[in-house]
Amino acid sequence: MDALGLMIAGEDRAASNGATFERRNPLSGTVATKAAAATVEDAIAAVDAAAAAFAGWAATSPREKRTILSRAADALQDKAPAFVEAMAAEIGATAGWAQFNVALASDMLREAAALTTQIAGEVIPSNRPGSLAMAVRQPAGVVLSIAPWNAPVILGVRSLATPLACGNTVVMKTSEISPRTHRLIVETLNEAGLPKGVLNALSNAPEAAAEIVETLIAQPAVRRVNFTGSTRVGRIIAELAGRHLKPALMELGGKAPLVVLDDADIDAAVAAAAFGAYMNQGQICMSTERIVVDDRIADAFVTALTAKARSLKAGDPAAGNTPLGSVVDLTAANRVGQLVKDAVDKGAVLAAGGGINGTIVEATVLDRVTSSMRIYGEESFGPVVTVVRVGSVDEAVRVANDTEYGLAAAVFGRDVNRALAVARRIESGICHVNGPTVHDEAQMPFGGVKASGYGRFGGKAGIDEFTELRWITVQDGSIHYPF
Repeated sequence: MDALGLMIAGEDRAASNGATFERRNPLSGTVATKAAAATVEDAIAAVDAAAAAFAGWAATSPREKRTILSRAADALQDKAPAFVEAMAAEIGATAGWAQFNVALASDMLREAAALTTQIAGEVIPSNRPGSLAMAVRQPAGVVLSIAPWNAPVILGVRSLATPLACGNTVVMKTSEISPRTHRLIVETLNEAGLPKGVLNALSNAPEAAAEIVETLIAQPAVRRVNFTGSTRVGRIIAELAGRHLKPALMELGGKAPLVVLDDADIDAAVAAAAFGAYMNQGQICMSTERIVVDDRIADAFVTALTAKARSLKAGDPAAGNTPLGSVVDLTAANRVGQLVKDAVDKGAVLAAGGGINGTIVEATVLDRVTSSMRIYGEESFGPVVTVVRVGSVDEAVRVANDTEYGLAAAVFGRDVNRALAVARRIESGICHVNGPTVHDEAQMPFGGVKASGYGRFGGKAGIDEFTELRWITVQDGSIHYPF
């Protein structure tokens, strides 16, 4: 197997010391991808290439940027079979999940293309006669993009599209778990016409990640950082960015609650809960991890959810005959098993699932979960959902907020005004009334609060993150000075 190279200044090159690393298929254990293992020198070279390309790209017209991004959106869809194959090999994803990734990522590129003429400022009335005062948005410079493996096309494209639309150049540190999938994104954009050096990509061995990231953030030309991933790693990156006074956009872990009020449509709530809990084996930052259900309808709800979970089979995505595929590795499967065992040992009821065969984990429902159990507070990032029974709306809100995380949430109830009032009390960046916690659209402000991070991807909110807002004046020269 030939090794994927680094992409620096438009050139596909080996690591400066010739080193490579391997990503193995989580099911078969065979080599899925062999990639160049970047050195510190390679990281610096990538930033230098992006810095050299910045002035030209920043001055490129909105029409030309829009044309390239739109062309990339079409090309991404044309490459769907390659993405399906890469995601199955690297992360055990189903074809459906890979195709959904490609579709939404294409929308993100089209949305970014539309933003190229939306990077607007304003004229602000000045107290000084003869002074025209303007607030002007300009590209920030080089953006460091770090995207994860779990939704690799969606989150990989999201980390690049708006920064490029705003006139920035980008260095992407690809995931050690999905280097081929991320490299396909970079190839697609470069083939669409990005000038050399505008988009660069570094793959690295897992053990070198900390040194590579620290080197990249420390480079003076890097002016923005965006990271999507775990809260544990996010804290490290945020600290590094703060040390160098680099603004950072952080989209981190989640423990999304779905609140089921006593007047909820149970069938609708069950359908949304199952989709939110088990799509991509629960390996989504927005995945429904906690169902907070009113005691008065809890028995009926759990019965229906249990039947739904038992109908959702997990298997090898290569066979293409099961809605659930593999979790990312044995460590993830073992973690789910440990969390389930701890909960059952402490009194939780295993209503469905619980079986684990290698990296194939059954869709699992744990009922009567309490705060004494690890899974009550820890992010499982697997196909397991917990049910916490409550006796009132106030208790439901308290339980929903009883977490360090605050990314996505949902509330189900037929009285929409009542459900909306509950939604407003939930501490999360995103909340859906009568919809699943897993919901993303390219134009929406996407991000969390508390340990789920800060800043917002998506639409005009993304423009704020990846531009500098400057105050510029034009004065007529008739200024009276006191001396």
